[in-house]
Amino acid sequence: MRVYLYSTAGCHLCDLAKAILWPLLVKHQFRLVEVEIADDDDLIARYGIRIPVLGSPLSERELNWPFTVNDIDLFLGELASI
Repeated sequence: MRVYLYSTAGCHLCDLAKAILWPLLVKHQFRLVEVEIADDDDLIARYGIRIPVLGSPLSERELNWPFTVNDIDLFLGELASI
């Protein structure tokens, strides 16, 4: 299953998010797809002031920064049960 990380190049918060995200991706058997928002005006309008944002094609719910290890664990657990 896939989970999306909406981010942009040079975003230090996005780098922090990835660092705490990786072990939980393995735990829940998700694959990370990084989405570069700078390449799309609609994505910039939607996520520009909220990145990093974690999302999935399985749910309309998104996880906005700041999020914790526990927040990610719960989010991925919910997605895995869909």
